[in-house]
Amino acid sequence: MAPIPKPPAEPQDSPDSYVGLDAEAAEQRARDRGWPTVRSLPPGAIITMEYRVGRLNFEVKDGLVARAWKG
Repeated sequence: MAPIPKPPAEPQDSPDSYVGLDAEAAEQRARDRGWPTVRSLPPGAIITMEYRVGRLNFEVKDGLVARAWKG
């Protein structure tokens, strides 16, 4: 039987630290800190709710991060 793959570790980073930042600067900071996937979304966007290890989500309003969460 094949071993169960182990997902990569997420960066030890608080999503709250991105709130209020310019969206482009926040995305670059997230990538610099080791997030392999960064997703920017408009307010009220319809999205899937599956949890993906290594993904950081931003809700962007008027060019600024209004909300950030993992998965």
